[in-house]
Amino acid sequence: MRSRLAARSARLVLAAAAVTALAATSTACSPDDVEDTGSSPAASASAGKTDSPSAGESVSASASGSGGSDSGTDAKTEAAGDGDKSGYGQSCGTNDLDFKVTSETQAGGYYLVTAKAKSGITCYLDVNTPSVSFGSGDEGLASPVGQGGEDPIKLTGSAVAYTGISPKTTNTDGGVEFENVIISVTNDDPNPAELKLPDTATVDKPIVTNWATDRAEAVPVIV
Repeated sequence: MRSRLAARSARLVLAAAAVTALAATSTACSPDDVEDTGSSPAASASAGKTDSPSAGESVSASASGSGGSDSGTDAKTEAAGDGDKSGYGQSCGTNDLDFKVTSETQAGGYYLVTAKAKSGITCYLDVNTPSVSFGSGDEGLASPVGQGGEDPIKLTGSAVAYTGISPKTTNTDGGVEFENVIISVTNDDPNPAELKLPDTATVDKPIVTNWATDRAEAVPVIV
């Protein structure tokens, strides 16, 4: 009987020991311990942040280099804005040219237009005939007569090109008076030039010649 009691007591002691061990294990995995374990990743993250500024400095240096390139581009843009287009071999736009209009007496009277490249610009008159009109209506649009002309004409420095405009080609007394003429190097040029005429022109079925380097070829005559 005592043997059984002793054995039972021993089992109770072992069970109590097991409960104590389990309690000890739970204590080892307490929230405090979890916080301690979590401190290690935080330290790693802190270490990662310490390295970030170094990468940032490298990016800034690269950005600084890029900024230097932009400055060069700005300088080129400013140079282009100043009209320095020499050597580009570009087609002339109307705003690349300076114009002068004179009144001539040959062929019953006409206007001679002289075109010259602006300072620092080299360009080519690729389109043989200029677009010329008096006012915005179709009745004031000058018809090309197809005389003279060279294609293309290089304009730079003191080189010039001529075109002749006859404002009236009819024998009637009719016509509309204009004090200005509109000229552009192409029909779709976005920057046409409006030139003041040396006198008032009576316009009726006007005509215009091709560009030429010889002013004698710019006298408009209906053939």
